Amino acid sequence: MTTLLGTTLNGRYRLEARIGAGGMSTVYRATDETLQRQVAIKLMNREITTDSGQLERFRREARAVAQLSHPHIVGVIDYGEDDGRPYIVFEYVEGETLKERIRRNGRLPITEAVAYAIEIARALGTAHARHIVHRDVKPQNVLIDEEGSAKVTDFGIARTRDEEGLTADGRVLGTTDYVSPEQALGRPVTGQSDLYSLGVVLYEKLTGEVPFKGENQVAVAMKHVREFLPDVQYMRPEVSAALAAVLDTATAKRVEDRYADDAELIADLEDVLAIETARAGSATGEVTSVLRTLPSQTRRRIPFRVRHPGRAVALALLLLAIAGGVVTWLVATRTHHEVPKLAAPAPAAHLTQIRPCPSCARDYNPDATSGPKTQSPQLDGLAIDGNANTAWVTEHYYSGSLQKDGVGLYVDMGSPVAVREMVVYTQTPGFRAQIWVSNSPPDPDVFKAGPGGWTKLADIPSVQHKQAIGLRTAGSDGTKYRYYLVWIKTLPHGQMVATLNEIILYRLTR
Repeated sequence: MTTLLGTTLNGRYRLEARIGAGGMSTVYRATDETLQRQVAIKLMNREITTDSGQLERFRREARAVAQLSHPHIVGVIDYGEDDGRPYIVFEYVEGETLKERIRRNGRLPITEAVAYAIEIARALGTAHARHIVHRDVKPQNVLIDEEGSAKVTDFGIARTRDEEGLTADGRVLGTTDYVSPEQALGRPVTGQSDLYSLGVVLYEKLTGEVPFKGENQVAVAMKHVREFLPDVQYMRPEVSAALAAVLDTATAKRVEDRYADDAELIADLEDVLAIETARAGSATGEVTSVLRTLPSQTRRRIPFRVRHPGRAVALALLLLAIAGGVVTWLVATRTHHEVPKLAAPAPAAHLTQIRPCPSCARDYNPDATSGPKTQSPQLDGLAIDGNANTAWVTEHYYSGSLQKDGVGLYVDMGSPVAVREMVVYTQTPGFRAQIWVSNSPPDPDVFKAGPGGWTKLADIPSVQHKQAIGLRTAGSDGTKYRYYLVWIKTLPHGQMVATLNEIILYRLTR
C-alpha cells in the first residue's frame, strides 16, 4: 500500500500518508491540488475490486453519506474511480478518534462523556431521518477534531432501510464489542440498533473499558444477546442514577424496551448533562459548547456562573468596583457602617436568619428499594449556599412518580435551635412537601416518626417558587431542634425531578 504514497488520483488528489486501513479499503491523508486543501481519501483495496458485492457496498457508502449534512458527521466531498479503483473523498479531520482518547485518558469526565454522546446521537438522528442506519457505531468511528467536537465517520456498512439483498441478514456486520443483540442474531436492524451501540460506547467512556470480553468475537456477541451490561454505578460510583437509567434504557435487550428514537435519547441525555454539570459546578471544553445548544428550560437547571462564566466574572468585577467605590466614600466621609452579609431578606423585621455551616446539608433517601441510597449528594451544599440560582436536585424519576414515601434534604444546625420560620426557594414548584424536625441523628435506613425520630411541623400541598413556612418550634416547653428536614412527598406535575434552590431558617430577633 505504501507504494501509492505520492501518487495522484485522477490528476487531482495526491496521497501523502496512510492514516487507516481495513479489509475493504485504506484511508489516506491527501492534498486536493485543485483547491489546495487537505482531504481524506478512502481508496478501495485492489484485491477486492472484482467483488461486485463489495464494490456496491463501497458505492452505497458514498451515496448514503453524501445525503447527510451535519456538523457532527464527516462530510463527503467527492467520489471517483482511478484505474478501476473507486475512492471517496471526505473532509479531513485533524485530531484523534474517540477510542484513542479513551485509551490515552482512561475514563472520561462524566460531563464530557455525556456531551459527546449527545453529539453522536444528534448525528445518528440526522442519518436515521434519512432512513440510513450506521450499523457500526463504535469509538473508532468517532473523530474528535482539534476544537474538541465529535464527528461520526465510516458509514462503510451503512444501508438504507429500504435496500434489500446487499447484506445477508444472517451475517453479523460491525464490531461485536458494540453490536446490538438483534444484529448479533442476524435479525432486522433499525436506528434503535445504533442507539444500543451508542449506549455501549457511553458505557466505555464512563468506565474506560467495554462491557463484555470473550475468547472470540462470537462469544462477545452472544454476551450482548444474553447478558445485561455490568452495573455502571458499581464500576464508577459517582455516576448518577439518572445517567445509569439512560444507559439501561439505551442498552435494553428488547428493542421495544429501548428508546423509541434518537429524540427521546437526546432529551434524556440533555437533562443528564444539565444535572451532571450542576454537580460538577463547572464546565470546560466541548461540554461548554454542548451546553449552549441545550433547550432553554434544560439550561436553567445549570448554575448561572456555569452557563455564563464571562458574565459572572463581569458581574463580580462590577460588584467589586461598586464595593470599592462604597469603601472610598465611607473613608472620605469618615462614617463607619457595618457591611451587611449577602442573604435573602428576612420575611419580617423581628426575624433573624440562622446560618448553618456550608457542609451541613444532607440528602436523605431511607426508602431506597432500588438505586443508590443517595440523592445527588454532590449538590447538597447548593441548597444552603445563599444563591437561589443554584439548586440541589433529586435523582430522575422517569415514571413521574417517586414510588416511595418520600425523599428529601435536611439541615444539621450543629446544636438545637428555635426556628420560627423557614423559607424555601425552588425552580420546580408544585411538589408536595412536609417539614420534619428531630434532635436524634437521622436513621439512614428507616424514616422513623415519633419519640427518638422525626416530628412533623408542617405540610405544604404545593410548594411555590418562594414558600414561607411558619414553624414555631420553640413552644411553651422551650423545645428546640437540631435537624430540619424538607421531605418531598410528590414530584411537580409532569416533571421527573424536584429541586431545592435554597433553604433559609429564621429565629426571633433577641
